[in-house]
Amino acid sequence: MNPRDRPSDPLSQLRYTLETMPSSRKYIFSPATRAEVLSELYDAFWGPYSLLFLPLSNSSLPMHATLSSVQADLGFAGAGSEDPIVPGRPCGHIFSKGESCFRCKDCALDDSCVLCSRCFHSSDHSDHNVSFFVAQQAGGCCDCGDIEAWRNPISCPFHPLAPHVQAQIEQSLSAVDATPRVVQRSISEEIPFVENYPYRVAISPDLRDLMSRTIAYALDFILDTLDYSPDEATVPPHEADLRLQPSADPMQKDQFAIIIWNDDKHSFDEVIKLICETTGHDRKAASIMAHSIDDVGREIIDINGDVPRLLEAAHLMSKIELGVTIRRAYDTFREQVACVIIEWLLDLTRSRLGADTLIIKEIIAAELLSPRRRENTFFTSGPQIPNLAADLTHPCRIDWLFVYHTRLWKKPRIHLKAIYASILILSHPHKIAIASHFASIYHRVADAYLLVDREAETSIKYFALQLFTAPSVALHIVSQHDLMTRLLDIIVNFFTNHIEDKHILTTSPAQQDIDVESPPFRSKRFMPVFSDLRYLCHNRPVQQLIARHPAFIRKFVKICQVFMCINPNKRVASSHVEYETDVWISVFNVTLSLSRVIKVYGEAFAFANPTQLVGAITTVVREILAVCTLSTDRLDKEKFSKPMLHEVEFGDAQYRIVDFNVLEGWVSFHHSLHWLLADLLKHVDILSEESLKQIGVSGVRDLFLRPFNEGAILTLIDFPLRVLAMIAQIRAGLWVRNGFPIRGQLLHYRDFMLRELCYDQDLFILQSSLIILDPNIIIVSILDRFGLLSFFRGEVEKCPYEGAHLLSMVEELLYVLITILGERASATKLPFQRAIRREIVHALAAGPSSFTDLAKRVSERMVDDVSFERVLKDVSHFRAPESISDTGVYELKDEAYDEVDPFTFHYTRNKREEVEVILKNRLRKKTGVKDPVIVPKPLTITSGPFSILPSVLESEALLQVMFYAIYNVIALTNSAGTAPPSAEAILDQTFQLIMLALVERPSVFSHVSVIKPFAEEKKLADIICTMEHDEKYKPYRNRIDWVLTEISKHVPEGVQPPRKVLSPTAVAPDVEGVKKRAAKARQEAIMAEMKAQQASFSLNFEEEEEENDQDMDEASDELSSYGTCIVCQEDLNEAKAFGSLGLVQPSRLLRKHPDSHSQYLNELMTMPQSLDRASPRDTTFPPADAEELDATSSPNFDGFPTQYTRFGLHASVCGHMMHLDCFQVYNSSIRQRHRSHATRNHPENIQRKEYICPLCKSLGNVLLPVLHPSDAPASQIPFPDWIRAAGISVLKSKPDSVMDGLQFRSGTGEFVFWSAQDPGYGAAVRRPEAVASTKMLDTLMLSSRMVSQQTRHLRERPEPEVGERGAGMYLPEDLVGYTISAIEVAARGTDSSGGIVADSLSLSDTQSRMIRGLLASLTRLAALELDGRPDGGRESVKQAIIKRLLPEWSRTSLTSFSYPLLLRDPFTVLIETAAVAPEMLQHVLILCYYACLARTVIGMVYVLNKARTYTAFQQPAARAHADIFGDVRMFFMSVVRHSPVFEHTATLVFDAFGEARIEKMLYAFTLPFLRRAAILCRSVVPLTFPTPLLGASNVNEYKRLLATLGIPPLADLPNQDTLQNALSGWCAHYGHSHAASQLNCGVVLDYAAVYGIARLPLILDNLFGERDKVMKCHRCGTVPTDAAICLICGVTCCMASHCCQEELGIRGECNMHTRECGGAIGVYFVVKRCSLLYLYVSNGTFAQSPYLDVHGEVDVSMRRGRRQYIHPARWEEVRKTWLNHGIPTAVARKLESTVDSGGWETL
Repeated sequence: MNPRDRPSDPLSQLRYTLETMPSSRKYIFSPATRAEVLSELYDAFWGPYSLLFLPLSNSSLPMHATLSSVQADLGFAGAGSEDPIVPGRPCGHIFSKGESCFRCKDCALDDSCVLCSRCFHSSDHSDHNVSFFVAQQAGGCCDCGDIEAWRNPISCPFHPLAPHVQAQIEQSLSAVDATPRVVQRSISEEIPFVENYPYRVAISPDLRDLMSRTIAYALDFILDTLDYSPDEATVPPHEADLRLQPSADPMQKDQFAIIIWNDDKHSFDEVIKLICETTGHDRKAASIMAHSIDDVGREIIDINGDVPRLLEAAHLMSKIELGVTIRRAYDTFREQVACVIIEWLLDLTRSRLGADTLIIKEIIAAELLSPRRRENTFFTSGPQIPNLAADLTHPCRIDWLFVYHTRLWKKPRIHLKAIYASILILSHPHKIAIASHFASIYHRVADAYLLVDREAETSIKYFALQLFTAPSVALHIVSQHDLMTRLLDIIVNFFTNHIEDKHILTTSPAQQDIDVESPPFRSKRFMPVFSDLRYLCHNRPVQQLIARHPAFIRKFVKICQVFMCINPNKRVASSHVEYETDVWISVFNVTLSLSRVIKVYGEAFAFANPTQLVGAITTVVREILAVCTLSTDRLDKEKFSKPMLHEVEFGDAQYRIVDFNVLEGWVSFHHSLHWLLADLLKHVDILSEESLKQIGVSGVRDLFLRPFNEGAILTLIDFPLRVLAMIAQIRAGLWVRNGFPIRGQLLHYRDFMLRELCYDQDLFILQSSLIILDPNIIIVSILDRFGLLSFFRGEVEKCPYEGAHLLSMVEELLYVLITILGERASATKLPFQRAIRREIVHALAAGPSSFTDLAKRVSERMVDDVSFERVLKDVSHFRAPESISDTGVYELKDEAYDEVDPFTFHYTRNKREEVEVILKNRLRKKTGVKDPVIVPKPLTITSGPFSILPSVLESEALLQVMFYAIYNVIALTNSAGTAPPSAEAILDQTFQLIMLALVERPSVFSHVSVIKPFAEEKKLADIICTMEHDEKYKPYRNRIDWVLTEISKHVPEGVQPPRKVLSPTAVAPDVEGVKKRAAKARQEAIMAEMKAQQASFSLNFEEEEEENDQDMDEASDELSSYGTCIVCQEDLNEAKAFGSLGLVQPSRLLRKHPDSHSQYLNELMTMPQSLDRASPRDTTFPPADAEELDATSSPNFDGFPTQYTRFGLHASVCGHMMHLDCFQVYNSSIRQRHRSHATRNHPENIQRKEYICPLCKSLGNVLLPVLHPSDAPASQIPFPDWIRAAGISVLKSKPDSVMDGLQFRSGTGEFVFWSAQDPGYGAAVRRPEAVASTKMLDTLMLSSRMVSQQTRHLRERPEPEVGERGAGMYLPEDLVGYTISAIEVAARGTDSSGGIVADSLSLSDTQSRMIRGLLASLTRLAALELDGRPDGGRESVKQAIIKRLLPEWSRTSLTSFSYPLLLRDPFTVLIETAAVAPEMLQHVLILCYYACLARTVIGMVYVLNKARTYTAFQQPAARAHADIFGDVRMFFMSVVRHSPVFEHTATLVFDAFGEARIEKMLYAFTLPFLRRAAILCRSVVPLTFPTPLLGASNVNEYKRLLATLGIPPLADLPNQDTLQNALSGWCAHYGHSHAASQLNCGVVLDYAAVYGIARLPLILDNLFGERDKVMKCHRCGTVPTDAAICLICGVTCCMASHCCQEELGIRGECNMHTRECGGAIGVYFVVKRCSLLYLYVSNGTFAQSPYLDVHGEVDVSMRRGRRQYIHPARWEEVRKTWLNHGIPTAVARKLESTVDSGGWETL
């Protein structure tokens, strides 16, 4: 065709473009192709009317853009903002992946109803049971505004309800009474446009026609393309087959594409490797492809004409079960166009025509619901095109799309679902229409889902969830499309394996045999089909249908009978079963899924009238009998035979009962029909005599015995009875040779969560039989089935069991009897809420329990019920978790104990005994009786068929059971001499039965128990009397007494003669008791010893080891001991070198005051006066007012900006000590371990010289010397005299050129030998006479040097170059100063028990010992350097320090201090002093404090000058600290007067902020110095600085510290001449130096407040509410799928994702960010996993989340989905771990405790 001949009409042009595109683009589909397809689609769609869609004058879309996004960006006609409120319009917000959705159990009709964040937060759900989850993939939609979805109206302000919508729904619900149609009707009725919509726009019919035709053509194009697509990913075996594949390519061109499909089996790396190998792409391209496969669902990895090569590659891939297809490139290209068209349609559903947001969706809906118009007719039938006309009279486009859904892949599937969802919410008729189409095609959808689909989770089958749960829709499709019958057929035909070439046949086969080994049973996919069925039946209108139309129950009975008695078991008697299969698991999965449907079906009959219910019961019973008597061919003839009756004798009567031996026959656990019958019989209100009489039946007995004879009923109940007998035998240990499967089945069958579906039903059938037949027959049947007839006839030796087995069986039997006689829930139709209450009370009776444990003890249906948590609140108290390892627990309220029955049938024997003890203790407290009797509660069944149940207690068979139970136990006890196993339980149970009988039928029972004789002519009352005074039965004495007293009330003469009255003679000595007491004492002693050991261990474990100093003051000539070495256990003393284990780690903990944010200044103004008093914290859980507090969000979660941190080395010790020799041995053993476990990820790194403390598993890398503190008392010399003396001594001393040479050339006055990389150090150590202490020092120097070499870029101070003397970190400042500062920072805000910071608990002995060890190392370094001098060079260093401090020296030409003192941190000078001359600390401290004051003033001028511009302050505040600071302004000005520029700035600052504020800041900035000084001085010379007794504890911390340290306050400065001189000297030096003039001043202030970590929201889901604003990764600019929030600075990182990896792909973003932020450590909160992540260098570990759900439990990965709240104690623990530098150890301990070879990430 010539370009001239191109059609002019836009639609034909679109057609032309799409037809010619594949070949003109050489079959390569690029982003440009997509843009072209889109623009052609839009042009055809709006023709000349684009102005109605776009505001622009040029009215064309930018390339690659979609209409809805452009409309939203430009705000066209209200797009992009919230939709206007229209009553009756539902929300319909479609969730995108990762968005948060909420579910409110109290409001929603069922689990499928969800709310989007906006609707949830704008409606009130306080105190509701709300869960929250993150959408795993796009597609669901918000149900707000949909009347049918909610139990209670939500009243969301955005989506008010409208009457016309309600009317529509009510009209469709009124169809319940109409009879269901079996004939399918055609569905193509026109759907009217949505009514009552105010925003309609008038449009010309021309435009409407254009839009319709374009959408129609687009849909047809998709369908025509999909006609040729394969259903499954398969590769043709040969080239010939490949060419025969159906194709739409008119040219049949030999270009083929190979495509990989997504699945959930293969990892990225596997696929990337495969792509590289088979196609020759490089790794990067392959990685992009692999991600695209995961994202989109499939990807073309190669296109070419070389068929053999492609085939070979494809076969290679399909070998590892990767989905692969090879298709002609033409078809593949068209598929990609179709994918773009689907995207375009989705875009249209989000777009608007003017202000009308509905019209486009309505047109799409209309076209989807019209039949397709085929373009080319010659391809209409082919093997790959399904024949839909067979199912539907007029198949529409939507039917084809539903059927072809499997041919698509992930992304277009999700798009299509979103399109359907947006049409569903248009109006109720739309919903009904789509549901009808879906229902009529459902069997094909189910086929595809069950048999074909690779990607089940995007299957269209899940669309059923949105449709089947709406009552009106369910009713419509069940009554009009007969969906229920078809669903049941699908289930039967699927499980009977009635399947041909991937289709489940719809006709039922004549022979329905089930093979449990067949593939359908192994498939996991049948579950959702059962859920669909359950959703349908669960709707109230459908339940009414089921109850009123017998056809439904008839059909359902046929389904249930297919599953009757499947997978039966037979006891293996002689040798163990050879092959244990796990078939039973899949069988249980199927039958439990079925029984959940049975439950719903049975409940439906609550809506029935007596006739309907009786009809249903008869139907079910007939079916059961047909199956059980083998008259239908259902059961396996080889295993089951027709039940026969036999005669047995029991007591004085003959009984005809079913003959069966459970030890030898086949018994199945699965009796689905019986379960259904049980549910029908539970409607006792409809089965009462009154209501049955209306239909001419005299009662339940008559109902059963009129149509069926007694033998038939016995056969009916025999099957559940066999199961109960089999269970008893399994529990008694008679089936052990059957292996694990039998135990597994038993556990499932009796599992708390599932038992109500099966076990409880079987028991109920048995209970019902007691009111249908003569109870004696039933009891004898039970005895016979349990094999215990002869036991209860008194012929114990004839029993089939022996020994322990026998009594176990008796115990199990009595358990069943107590249950069927005493269990009244089903018999009285207990309301569901009462039933829940009863279960919770019994579950909590044995003791408090966490919510999860409680939920495991209660059936799943109850836990899922709305009222569960409300009832739980009623009966129990919630105890919120307090400590960091607690979980919240629920405790039963006291009054609820009155409802507890220890013999409830859900208790095991152990549980029953526990509960009895608790109840007895309670009664004892109440009544004061020593051994109270727990009397059974009366049954109180007042109405209904079961009101005659108590009369069973009069039956003679039961009396005989009671008699022989006691008689045989007594006989066995006497013959054996001791009580046999189970005897106790049997007596407990028998007395329970007797007491129950006396409570319910006192008179009758009393008489028979006295009259009826059994063995040896004894009566029941007689043997009870013989037990009364027997020592062996002492525990029963009170019960016996109660029983006999009750009987004697009615028959006094019957009990009096046999009762013995004991004379109160001396009781025999209690030998047993003595033994018991001795044993108990022994046990207690052992426990106490263990406790003591534990306590001593945990003391070591906390970092607070108490020193054992008591042996110090004995003989002074003895070597003082420091405890024992933890390796050799010998004493540590000066005789042999030893040290304390410590860790030196790089740290970026300390913070500088940020001068860029005013919030930090405001923080200073509101700071508490004392940092050593605990700040009050709210520790309630869940936090109060959480929602309000979370409403204010701040950027980066209030994290601290990284650029304001200071780098240094932090030392810590664990408190354990070791000999140096032991230390070296231990280290070599670590190296040995690393060599022998080469693959293990070890907790320590040898290159970094790390080790793990063998006792407490802390990480370490140095050994520090240990010293006692000096006991020098305070010096009495006044400060001025000392200064004078110091000055004179310096003048007297000779000039020391060596010493001057050892100071930094830059004139700062620091000493070269205290630098980490000082070349002089190595020379000193290499001397041969190096002693042990040097070896210890070497560990410290090695570690420091290593860090120092790698971190020059992190240090800002001027340093000599590497290789010069003094290179590297300056240890007094960067190690000792940093460590003490960090200790001080960590102690902020914690209570110091009344003293000063140095007394606080957190500053333990261990820490002060460590500080002394570090200072000793500095002293040692000086001594190594100044080797020849007498006192290790101390004097010379001391002189140098004094010179530095005295201003007359720093200015003269005598010294080289060109660098002003005020540029140095005074605390460092204090540390240098402490290292060489602790005796002058007291005086140097005063100088350092004043230097610190002056320095702070300089720093403040700088910071406040910057802040002046953007900080507005309110009224001037009042001064608070005049007594400390005196005249602040004067001091301020005198510091800056030496530099005019500086002085001017200072004046401006002072005027802007005012004296009071400046004073407050000065207070805040200098307080840390005093705190640090106190810690240092207290560690070195404790006696010099005692804590003064200040009396009042409310004195602020500053005053207390000044008093302790003996520093004159600034207010006193006018009286201190020497200090004034010093100050003016320093300030002049600073003012004249070049530093002052530039106003960058060189002084950086420390951050003075309490350190905090980032502030996460109190409620976890608020993190997701604004997630695109809050959690954005700075590196790739996206919202991470797996976000990790750095808790130090608040930045969000992409965790473990490919987008932000390093070039090499080794480190992910968290590790990279750690290097910029925390240095060696990282602390992250991982949002999706809901846990903490600690990183240290290249290792890490996950830790428990600081968030707990409402029940006080951790919820990993938000699996349970309850809303989670931050737990203050846990949150504080995270902060503490980080502050105390505990992360390396936390990581090491975790790695130490696990041997991981998969990398720590897998833990």
